[in-house]
Amino acid sequence: MNHSINRRQALPCEMTALEARFGVRVAARLHQGSQEVPHDIGERLRVARETAVSRARHAKRLAAAQTPVALRHQGGTATLSGRGAESWWVRLGALAPLVVLLAGLLFVHEWQRLEQIDATAELDAAILSDDLPPSAYTDPGFVEYLSNPGTTATQ
Repeated sequence: MNHSINRRQALPCEMTALEARFGVRVAARLHQGSQEVPHDIGERLRVARETAVSRARHAKRLAAAQTPVALRHQGGTATLSGRGAESWWVRLGALAPLVVLLAGLLFVHEWQRLEQIDATAELDAAILSDDLPPSAYTDPGFVEYLSNPGTTATQ
């Protein structure tokens, strides 16, 4: 019977279970290795381990306490609570670079449009002030006219 390996994304609960199993295996391996360590080094490692665990618990409590916005249910309506006006200022501050970028893009677009208008106006002025009549530019023999340097518009 052919069994194919199912390569799907692991669910969060499966990931938690895998992490827990990995942690237990690492702890067991470390415990085995700690049996061969001298007593004074083992005590220092135990103290360091307890310190690390207490710091991790403290950091986890701080992270949970500093959640910026939490959804709370009050009197039948869901309201956003957290740091109030400060969180709105942070959000507006995060949008500021986007606003500056859009303003810059609009400025560049407008500047290019004005440059194109200036170039077109300059070309129109050159055509209209030239000795050649504007209808000559549409004439099929105009290329011949340009290739003969000795000819002029008025002969």
